[in-house]
Amino acid sequence: MESSLLSIESLVSQVKNEIFYNLLSHSDAFVSPSAYDTAWLAMIPHLNNHKIPMFSNSLNWIIQNQNEGGFWGETNEEGIPTIDALPSTLACLIALKMWDPAHPNIESGLMFIESKAEILLKINYQNLPRWFVLAFPAMIELAEAHALPLVFPHGLVTVIAHIFVMRQHILETEELVGDEAQRCFTPLLSYLETFPSTYHFDHEEMVKRYLSSDGSLFQSPAATAQAFMSTQNMDCLKYLQSLIHKFPNGVPAKYPVDGELIKLSLVDHVQGLGLAPLFHQDIKLLLAQIYRSQQNTKSDSNSSFPLKLFKDAMAFRLLRMHGHDVDPESFCWFLHQPETMEYMEQNSQHFITAMYSVYRATDLAYPGEHQLDKARKFATKLLQNSKTRHRDYNLLISKGLQNMIKYEVDVPWTARLDRLYHRKWIEENKSSPLWIGKASFYRLSCLENNKLMQLAVENFEFMQSIYMRELEDLKGWSKKRRLSEMGFGREKTVYTYFAIASCSHFPHYSVMRLLLSKATIIVTVADDFYDMEGSLPDLEILTDAVQRWEGEGLEGHSKTIFEAVDEFVKEMVETCQPQQRSMAIPKLQQLWRECFMSWMVERRWSVTGYTPAMDEYLETGMLSIAVHTIALPATANFFNPNANPLQYQNITKLLMAVARLSNDMQSYQKEVVDGKMNLVMLHWQQNPDSGIEESVAHVKEMLELKKKELLQLVFSDRFDEEMMSKSCKQTHLYCMKVFEMFFNSANLFDSETALMQDINKSIYLPITHRKPFNPNAVPSLKHNDKSNVSDPNVVPSLKNNDKSKVSTRDHTHSKPPLHTTDYIKLAPSPKLPHLPVRCNMRLTGFGLPL
Repeated sequence: MESSLLSIESLVSQVKNEIFYNLLSHSDAFVSPSAYDTAWLAMIPHLNNHKIPMFSNSLNWIIQNQNEGGFWGETNEEGIPTIDALPSTLACLIALKMWDPAHPNIESGLMFIESKAEILLKINYQNLPRWFVLAFPAMIELAEAHALPLVFPHGLVTVIAHIFVMRQHILETEELVGDEAQRCFTPLLSYLETFPSTYHFDHEEMVKRYLSSDGSLFQSPAATAQAFMSTQNMDCLKYLQSLIHKFPNGVPAKYPVDGELIKLSLVDHVQGLGLAPLFHQDIKLLLAQIYRSQQNTKSDSNSSFPLKLFKDAMAFRLLRMHGHDVDPESFCWFLHQPETMEYMEQNSQHFITAMYSVYRATDLAYPGEHQLDKARKFATKLLQNSKTRHRDYNLLISKGLQNMIKYEVDVPWTARLDRLYHRKWIEENKSSPLWIGKASFYRLSCLENNKLMQLAVENFEFMQSIYMRELEDLKGWSKKRRLSEMGFGREKTVYTYFAIASCSHFPHYSVMRLLLSKATIIVTVADDFYDMEGSLPDLEILTDAVQRWEGEGLEGHSKTIFEAVDEFVKEMVETCQPQQRSMAIPKLQQLWRECFMSWMVERRWSVTGYTPAMDEYLETGMLSIAVHTIALPATANFFNPNANPLQYQNITKLLMAVARLSNDMQSYQKEVVDGKMNLVMLHWQQNPDSGIEESVAHVKEMLELKKKELLQLVFSDRFDEEMMSKSCKQTHLYCMKVFEMFFNSANLFDSETALMQDINKSIYLPITHRKPFNPNAVPSLKHNDKSNVSDPNVVPSLKNNDKSKVSTRDHTHSKPPLHTTDYIKLAPSPKLPHLPVRCNMRLTGFGLPL
């Protein structure tokens, strides 16, 4: 165990040095190179000698970074090349052919195109991204112009012909820079390098009009490279030179990069991995830097609509979560634009991860923030529609992101235990593309950092070793105190410890975890004794003994329970500072006195048939749920000599109310049978003209409001007149999440098996490690493969006896070579095929369609 701790400490130090310290001032360093854009810079000839490249570094990067499978570009989470590999590989081959025609990398690249183009195209044919429809034909044309002997299977003839037709349609119907650019699609002019020679416009005038102040054309290195070669604009050259100076080993897909988005993505990733406590100060510094920047500067107008929405929602969530005062309007601006919302609904496939970000931001709604309620409803609708309406949903976003979206929509944030969420994030977050530039994922090396993932896994499994040992100790304590052998009620030692240990607020405080678990076990046993086992006389005697704090004369279960409480109080006092111990004993005793008295009151109600008013019931029920008895001793404020244990602060009262309402929402049917009071039933009795559904809805509305009020006190000092410490607030938050987890969708606490899988994941089962990338793992298209193409008449399969290939240069082939213009002639119809042209640029916390 000591060696594991040393390894974790070493990894923390390395991650701090390699990522956090650099990110504060050099966020550009974490953007991964784009093979496609680097190739375009490598194609530029030197001004004084057109026989050599202007940027030899780019050419060297291409030579040194070909994947083992012969391609350039990205792989997906299974290690298979993405559709981006086709135009990226062609662009790199063209650059190599220009300056070193005999280089051996060319042959392996051509073999990749020949052997893998068919399966990659057919897998993605139902969801061809817009950038691909523009870039792929352009790269085929440019390869032909440079005499690259491309060979495609003859079964791809119709597919490629349709791609050329789709490109022609885009070029004929879209403006160079139109209104569409303000919404989802990047402007057509940003794909300048893909325009065929037949596309006529005034290059020099258009480039000059839309050139950014930094000399770039829409921050695209590839388009700017083409702009320079077409116009010799020296501002373009300055941009490219500065790009090479900053990124000598491969340029990104877009520059300048959004440093704030990189920082936000890292913080979100680190929190998801469960490592936030290890980098608390680093995260605090990054978010403070972002908060100051957002107060002083306007948002980036160059960002696409989905990207801006994704970032704004993420910034709101992370900043609010860390105590910054932020306005929901910072990302809810789209709600005031009906046309925009209609557009988003009609094109929901482009906004999946933007809506995912919006949905997560609405987890932190305060009372009266109705725009967040509206945003949550809209985001939920779009996320659900995206899955049901789009048959290509699996191609739009990664499987890991699909799983995370489903999990977060199904399980509210207030009902999620941190540890289970962190495990899911680790296991599902297998690749981290932030968004796509042209034909390349815009990856962040800080999210792909192997040491960060190794640290997350080691930290999770290190804590598992501690939890397993502590749970065995707790079982021994429960057996020693005879609480697990009472012969009645619920034996919840494992459930109790699992819930406490799965909250990240107590990651390295073993004593506090065990004490909170012991308190919960005692509460469960005593509550069941008052509910079902003890006779009224026995309960009167036990209650009186607790009020006097004198157990002499008690017998049986009453004696066992009192002794457990008494020993627990003594054990808790031992954790206090010496100067606090004398006053800690009466405070702790008073908590338990109050709790036992509330149980006694409820039992009398049950026996006598008394029906309290709703306010009277809630006042007692907030005490009998006993969450304050469990939570308050874990807070430093409780042992403050000036604090009155019976004058609960607002945040504690809200916690007590939330716990009671959550319990009553899920247990009212059972408690009617048991003859117990319940707020749902009381409301129904007092409103007989309404149905039980209305009473459930009424209590649910009360619960939702109380949760929002509690979150407001946890995350905002502006609303906390009592100025409770952050640690105490977090204790209240996590206790609320435990109760919400138990009673969110059902009464899981009373179930014998409902939580066993989660318990195993949290405490016993090791993390499922990620498979390493295998760049050669591209499946071959077998003869009987039906592929992913829905219409075999549109995309013919490669038949058993059809071994032919289509080559753009090899005239010795049995079939004549096909030039690029031939592909258009081969198209069976001048109208567009039914396949949609997607804007499939992904930006996720790990992918988002831009």
